[in-house]
Amino acid sequence: MKNIFIVAIAFLFSACNAQTKTNNTSAGKKFAVTKTDEEWKKQLSSTAYAVTRKEGTEQAFTGKYWDNHDKGTYSCICCGQELFSSDTKFESGTGWPSFYQPVSKASILDESDNTYGMDRTKVTCSRCGAHLGHVFNDGPKPTGLRYCINSVALNFTKK
Repeated sequence: MKNIFIVAIAFLFSACNAQTKTNNTSAGKKFAVTKTDEEWKKQLSSTAYAVTRKEGTEQAFTGKYWDNHDKGTYSCICCGQELFSSDTKFESGTGWPSFYQPVSKASILDESDNTYGMDRTKVTCSRCGAHLGHVFNDGPKPTGLRYCINSVALNFTKK
């Protein structure tokens, strides 16, 4: 059963592999907030560290914000930069919080991600380089984008 679930998730990602490519990448970028691995490990939970610093992914439908309907702002768990507003959050059915746009295009960086045989675009925090998730172009209007973000990479401040 677990293998079927893994295959289904892989199919979901491959079916949604058309992405928006921009020149807003982290390649060669010097981030405003930098810490050693040991400093990040002290600050973050083991799961948050694995996702944000080692480009992991939390399991679908397990994160604390995938089903959050409160109004407020989502920020980077590593550096506190505001990333997404609840006003742009939507129900994607994927099990991760999904947004159709960031609070500012300058708050995120994206770059090609061809891991696991998939053609995706990964999204990172522009201030500290934290891995947040991926962006796909199968989202709702007005942007047509779906920023599929790991809950563990975010903090939420309720309005």
